[in-house]
Amino acid sequence: MRHKYATTALVLARTPLKESAALVTLLTEEFGLVRARAEGLRKPGAKLAHALQTLDRCEVTLVRGKEGWRLSGAILEDSWFKRLTRAERLRAGRVAGLLLRMVHGEANDPSLFVLYTEFLEVLPGLSEEAQDAAEIMTALRILSVLGLDIGVLPQVGSYEPLLPDQRRMLVMRVNRGIAASGL
Repeated sequence: MRHKYATTALVLARTPLKESAALVTLLTEEFGLVRARAEGLRKPGAKLAHALQTLDRCEVTLVRGKEGWRLSGAILEDSWFKRLTRAERLRAGRVAGLLLRMVHGEANDPSLFVLYTEFLEVLPGLSEEAQDAAEIMTALRILSVLGLDIGVLPQVGSYEPLLPDQRRMLVMRVNRGIAASGL
């Protein structure tokens, strides 16, 4: 019998596999970025379907098999999709897309979970200009964790609106980090 691992996770993406299976990309508190197979997830009335929607925070049970991770349970804790406005979901989606683009395979770095969770938590209370700053800062911090940016990072948690020159310089650093990845 295989060992089961329970951890908190954010659902970043779901990809259909077979008729009823799906590949769920999770950003976990303990294991970093994980792609897990969920059997029967796409069937009508599937038990796990309500807890594994995009931007859901849930408690998941994972089993490590010889062909990768398999999802055996999920309990919904919070749905960021319902809490965020459309514009905020688009920002959250862009940052999640950056994570998915930059991390191939698995990234065993739990700090990515902390960065993305902090971003989701502060997003609703910010003005549009501060949300833009938060998106840029989070992207820059993710690139730094992945070793694609070596510059000095602005103070964590400071999401003040950026001056045009500051914004331009930070966006250039993000673009350089993405270019350095070769992706």
